[in-house]
Amino acid sequence: MTAVPAGLAARISAAAPETRGRLTPGAELAPFTWFRVGGPAEVLFNPADEADLSYFLKNLPADIPVTTIGLGSNLIVRDGGVAGVVIRLGGKVFGEIVVEQGFRLRAGAAAPDMRVAKVAAEAGIDGLAFLRGIPGAIGGALRMNAGAHGGETRDVLLSARGVDRKGEVVEFTVEDLHMTYRHSAAPEDVIFTSALFQGRPGEPAKILAEMERITEAREKSQPIREKTGGSTFKNPPGDKAWQLIDRAGCRGLVLGDAQVSPMHCNFLINRGAASAADIENLGEDVRARVKAATGVELQWEIKRIGIKGARP
Repeated sequence: MTAVPAGLAARISAAAPETRGRLTPGAELAPFTWFRVGGPAEVLFNPADEADLSYFLKNLPADIPVTTIGLGSNLIVRDGGVAGVVIRLGGKVFGEIVVEQGFRLRAGAAAPDMRVAKVAAEAGIDGLAFLRGIPGAIGGALRMNAGAHGGETRDVLLSARGVDRKGEVVEFTVEDLHMTYRHSAAPEDVIFTSALFQGRPGEPAKILAEMERITEAREKSQPIREKTGGSTFKNPPGDKAWQLIDRAGCRGLVLGDAQVSPMHCNFLINRGAASAADIENLGEDVRARVKAATGVELQWEIKRIGIKGARP
């Protein structure tokens, strides 16, 4: 990472002078993550709208790396920070949720999954209640086919829209994305901007009651009031990650100020002063212990970005 982050911002401003969004050199990223850890972005960009994002990417020099973050609920930003440009969608435009005819709902990529579920319920649109149990935003749900409580994004998705690294606006049907468990085949360079969902008619009171049941189940079984990143590892075929972790004796395991949650051992928590390295190294220790005890190699579900090592 450059020692003078403002230099990259000046270069970007010169290359894309009509950018309307906000460029922030050396922006701290830890406040945007649920773990509250990690180093700064070399430059953080908050686009004004989809057209602004398209213009920015079209004019951004090709040698400058681009990283996208959302609500930060499923993310570790490493202590060395993130080189290049970090793009974070936000504001009214990217968080907008619109109810459409035919029990459809259109949501911006920055709209929280929980809020989408609530808007759908209040409009009498059934089928999206499972989103209440996913602590992220729609962009992340599209990228990883997020799911919970028996539902997955692919079950209700009709189409998605985004912008690629060349600045071209692209659209995908759900079939185009070939969604599987915690995965979509969307090109890595696409930044999702919105999605269209198809629900079915339902009674608002019943849907809201189902959402309340989901909320209660999460509060009883998951450390949702801790600094955590949600489920850490994907469930291997035919197994549950938490059961394998428990079997390997990792429940409550501590490294620095990071800990495997005693409540749900597929969650890592920051007890207050953990570094990103503490959390990631604890996760790797868990993977090694599970492999030794069970022969199963767990795969990370949490996304890890940035440079390992000390803060710049």
